[in-house]
Amino acid sequence: MSPRPALPGASASPGATAGDVLPEVRAVGLPRITAGFDMAERLDRVTHLSVHGSMPTLTESEVIDLAELMGLRGRGGAGFPFYRKLKAVGESARRKGTRTAVVVNGCEGEPACRKDATILRRAPHLVIDGAVLAAEILGAQTLVISVTRDTNEASIRDALAERGLGEKRGRNLKARIVRMPERFVSGESSGIISAANGGLPLPPGRKVSASVAGVDGLPTLFSNTETFAQLAVGARLGALRFGSTGVAGEPGTAMLTISGSVPRQTVVETPTGVPMSYILQMCGAGVGQGVLVGGYHGAWIDPQIASMVTIARESLEAHKATLGAGALLPLDPGLCPLGESLKVVEWLAGETAGQCGPCRLGLPSMAALLRDVLNGGGQGALEALRQAALGVKGRGVCSHPDGSMRFLLSSISAFTDDLAAHVLGGGCGRPTKGVLPLLGSEGPGGKGGKSGGKASNEKLVVDWTLCKGHGLCAGLLPEIVRLDRNGYPDIAGTRIPEHLNAQAQVAVRRCPALALRVEDATRR
Repeated sequence: MSPRPALPGASASPGATAGDVLPEVRAVGLPRITAGFDMAERLDRVTHLSVHGSMPTLTESEVIDLAELMGLRGRGGAGFPFYRKLKAVGESARRKGTRTAVVVNGCEGEPACRKDATILRRAPHLVIDGAVLAAEILGAQTLVISVTRDTNEASIRDALAERGLGEKRGRNLKARIVRMPERFVSGESSGIISAANGGLPLPPGRKVSASVAGVDGLPTLFSNTETFAQLAVGARLGALRFGSTGVAGEPGTAMLTISGSVPRQTVVETPTGVPMSYILQMCGAGVGQGVLVGGYHGAWIDPQIASMVTIARESLEAHKATLGAGALLPLDPGLCPLGESLKVVEWLAGETAGQCGPCRLGLPSMAALLRDVLNGGGQGALEALRQAALGVKGRGVCSHPDGSMRFLLSSISAFTDDLAAHVLGGGCGRPTKGVLPLLGSEGPGGKGGKSGGKASNEKLVVDWTLCKGHGLCAGLLPEIVRLDRNGYPDIAGTRIPEHLNAQAQVAVRRCPALALRVEDATRR
């Protein structure tokens, strides 16, 4: 099996940021989800049908059986069997005597993952095909597609218009887009459902299954962009043809994002069962000193294991790893692995929704203690770090604290020699370059260097009619934002230092209540 030539990346619209430019796309063997990418940057309705053909008409039982035979699981991280979700939503609706809703999670708040953005921008109709099929068999009255970027929203909005889907009265299925803030926790199911119901785009903390009560209180099918695209492919091919590639029990293809120590970030469609080392080599990288699998809520695997495992659930789980949202990040041997991990841990601490103690207090504490360890804090600092990490376990409103803890503990477990060198005070002697991509970074990763302490002509302002005291701004801008004893920001018109301008804009964008803004400090 040989890799196909690189497929062109989609161009960005005028004024788009660097994050809006999609990665190069490659396929191992015959493409399925990426079929037609060599024909057009974006497959409109006509091109989509010429490449994939029309969708068949299937019943609820036929789709459930198909999803089970496909071995289809959620491709957003948790990997829950899709057929079980379908059954749960249908049974819940029949018990309650109600209709249902379908939600496509198109939020990718992790910069190490770009495969969903690639599908949304380049093959939007494949996603909608799968979502509409699920909506039809479940008798759904609402289809929600959540996104975080202007470019993704524009592609989906155009696709819905091309199909005549929208919120017009009289339609059996009404489709709408829900825009989420661009941050790591935006993909959390309960936060998206809260936003779809007109609430804050935050996990509310109530542990209620979407299949029981989701959008508008209806039983809701919630799954990831790639999952619905795979369903659309499987519906056209049938279970037998779908299983003609990949490994038994997990047939078909997987979409991966390759980042880290690679020449360029790349999205790859590959049959399951292909060696991980082959995929990395195809993208111009080796296994390095280890590979981060599953993204920033994932875990590091060492070079020996990375050379052995395949892109398959069973192979990875044998080594306590999972593909998660499909991210692979090899790390060059010439870099400090713990320094690179520290940048990610600090970023994860800033990505908190700021509404529970493990996120708001625990994650910044973990980041500070890891920095102490790397600065030669000794065995005491290392033990305090382990205790702080275990202290957030299972206590968060959402899965962000647990995932961040998993990444941190994996980092200090995978690179024991480097850890010992830092704990003893000398350090490993290798540089940290920020190759693990982070939102708002300057260069391949990290947040860029400070340019000095000069104040700009801008200041941060709070709209007190909107502020709810979430405290996210204090986590993102601790240098200039403090919280008062009631948990509200105490800013007092302080000018923003020039080196924090970009981070201030991040704080404005991610304020859940939209209560922050930047103003000209010279304006009266």
